[in-house]
Amino acid sequence: MGKSFCDIRILLVVAAAAFIFIQVRLFATQSEYADRLAAAVESENQCTSQMRLLIDQISMQQGKIVTLEEANKLKDEESAQLKTILQDLKTKNLRNLIGKHEVPVAAVVIMACNRPDYLERTIESVLKYQRLIATKFPLFVSQDGTNSDVKSKAMSYNQLTYMQHLDFEPIHTERPGELIAYYKIARHYKWALDELFFNHNFSRVIILEDDMEIAPDFFDYFEATAALLDKDKSIMAVSSWNDNGQKQFVHDSHALYRSDFFPGLGWMLTKTIWDELSPKLNEVHKNRQFIRPEVCRTYNFGEHGSSMGQFFRQYLEPIKLNDVQVDWKSSDLTFLMEEIFLKHFAKMVSNARPIRDSDVILKANNIDNDIRIQYSDQRHFERIARQFGIFEEWKDGIPRTAYKGVVVFRYRGQKRVFLIGPDSLRLLGIE
Repeated sequence: MGKSFCDIRILLVVAAAAFIFIQVRLFATQSEYADRLAAAVESENQCTSQMRLLIDQISMQQGKIVTLEEANKLKDEESAQLKTILQDLKTKNLRNLIGKHEVPVAAVVIMACNRPDYLERTIESVLKYQRLIATKFPLFVSQDGTNSDVKSKAMSYNQLTYMQHLDFEPIHTERPGELIAYYKIARHYKWALDELFFNHNFSRVIILEDDMEIAPDFFDYFEATAALLDKDKSIMAVSSWNDNGQKQFVHDSHALYRSDFFPGLGWMLTKTIWDELSPKLNEVHKNRQFIRPEVCRTYNFGEHGSSMGQFFRQYLEPIKLNDVQVDWKSSDLTFLMEEIFLKHFAKMVSNARPIRDSDVILKANNIDNDIRIQYSDQRHFERIARQFGIFEEWKDGIPRTAYKGVVVFRYRGQKRVFLIGPDSLRLLGIE
């Protein structure tokens, strides 16, 4: 029995030890969970604090956004007001420029893009002769694009009005390989002419490019031909340019001609014509003609541009800019009216001595009077033109400067050379 009691005591001691061990482990586990719970609570408190901080930051950002939106709205209102003020200033400046009672002969617009040095040279050339007659020929610069140097250069002159054309629409060419630059130029021209004719309500506009110098009688020439342009509806535009105006091919600064070929490079047209052209720029000129001088009233110095210097050395650089002061106000230009000029020109061609196209240079050198040479087609014309050195190029089925298929130029002084097309004599009424 004593042994049994001893065994019971041992079991009790073991049980007590096990109980104590379990209690210790439970306490340790509870302490561990308590620590984790405290850490979780602390983490939750930190998250709550950070969330409150983020909410505060979001509230501040929302406040700033509201403030910025209000500031932006205010700037938009101020911008609209500034545009209105600027337009008023332009209008007032234009009114001061053209005077209260005098109606301008024509607005003059210089078309510019990204050549500030060229633009400055052109403006200076124009202002040299325009300053004293600014009321008759108010000056504009129309810039295509955002070149800041061009804009600064144009706006540095208070004698002109600045316009800016911004066009971000994609270009779609009609035929493969065409230069996109020409499409952009056409859009700019349309925009500028719409502005001057429809918004500023000018009756005529003279278009110059930003690489031109003008002759001393440039404005007198256009003033004299303005009435002719208004009166004769068969004239589409008056140009200051002759493609065959190189020094060796001109002589008479008074001589003017009609042409079926559009010369460009310094030209004037009326609002009436533009009303018709503006909706569809690609339409032909419906058998109307152009007035051009024998001696150019503009000089193109733009070796670098959208045409990449094409023809510059051979055809543009040798152009003669008129240096003779012609009294256009006293000149009778009625001979340029359609029916009168047809007879006038036919008489000159009829009086010219016909020669065959073999050894034309030798024959031309040995004849003192005007001569005429007939060509059969474009290739034949190009071969003869190449011998003399005039423009060989055709456009829209006719050679440059042609009237009724006839190209006229001077050769070795006063003598005229007429290159006659296969139908020219019939069109001129010459038997």
